[in-house]
Amino acid sequence: MDSEEDSFVRLASPQQREDCSPEMSPERARQEIEQYKDLCRALDQDNAMLQKDKEAVEQRLQHVKKERELLQKNLKQKPPKDEKVSLQVDISIAQDEKSRLTQEKQMLENKLEEMRKRILWEDPMMMLRTLPERKVVFKGLTTDKENMDKLVLTPLVRYPLSGGSALITFEKAEVAQRVIEMKEHVVELSHGEDPEDLDRCQVRVQAGPVDILLPSALEIGLTRGSRSILVSGLPSLGIPEDILLDKLELFFSKTKNGGSEVESREFLDDCGQVVLTFTQDGVAEQLITRGQVQVPIGKTKYKLKISPYMSGDVTNLQLQPSHCTRTVLLSGIPDVLAEEPMRDALEIHFQKDSRGGGEVDVLGYVPAGRWAVAVFREDMGQP
Repeated sequence: MDSEEDSFVRLASPQQREDCSPEMSPERARQEIEQYKDLCRALDQDNAMLQKDKEAVEQRLQHVKKERELLQKNLKQKPPKDEKVSLQVDISIAQDEKSRLTQEKQMLENKLEEMRKRILWEDPMMMLRTLPERKVVFKGLTTDKENMDKLVLTPLVRYPLSGGSALITFEKAEVAQRVIEMKEHVVELSHGEDPEDLDRCQVRVQAGPVDILLPSALEIGLTRGSRSILVSGLPSLGIPEDILLDKLELFFSKTKNGGSEVESREFLDDCGQVVLTFTQDGVAEQLITRGQVQVPIGKTKYKLKISPYMSGDVTNLQLQPSHCTRTVLLSGIPDVLAEEPMRDALEIHFQKDSRGGGEVDVLGYVPAGRWAVAVFREDMGQP
């Protein structure tokens, strides 16, 4: 989010949900959650069994240790010659048993560590604690309980606008519909009393609907980079981007800092975070397990957060046409006035009830020879 003033959830009004905002069924999400729950239960059972085996091995080690101490104590008492060979054999057997148990204990510890990594990388709920922190503001719940299990998408649509055209949004949808039905409008550019002067200061513009494409179904596939990390919590120092990347690469390329040779680096402008990719396997996992590192930048050390890097690709996108009920496209506007006077003339004309217009909410005009992009958000009838 851009600031703490923005909500992390934008909820559409009932009319927006009916006209423009598509909803995604949670059935597939429920199935995946159930699968991960089954996986976690199986992993917990394996973990409990391994822990039990580990405790048994430790008890056996303690028992062997006590036997060894007892044997050493007996050796100090100078046993008879006929018992010396037997004691040496027992000591050798005990040492072999201890070595075997030590190897078994190490193997169990390695399995436990692998199990923890599997839970971290395969269970999305476990991965949440490693994600970058974002400042959010909760502004209250404004939806019904029955809609809590639905995901509402709020598209951000970019609409190209060529020169000699304008987009005008009225406060009421019926006004926009009336203007569109009239198709052609004669706009007065002069308010003089001479009829001849009035004829020379009129332009004809065409009014038409604004239709855009909205997503009706969306599927995104997420892929975790096995050699990449996401560095967040970077301070705002006002230094060039390349210098900041150099300092991060220098720090994370050193093995004493838990890193290795950096293969690539990328600064994400939209969130102010950095993606680092290493040449070796296993480096990223170790840094993510640490979670935070102290990185010197200049004369100060800053605590930065290390998270998994997730990349997403749209695997399925279905679009459906949507009509902007309050917005009208005006085309064929000649280049006879400067930008601001033409905008004022258009707004004055379509503000009048006698011209079929009404209260104007927003008007955007693009002079001939230029082009612009209108952005539609939330209420799809308003650019």
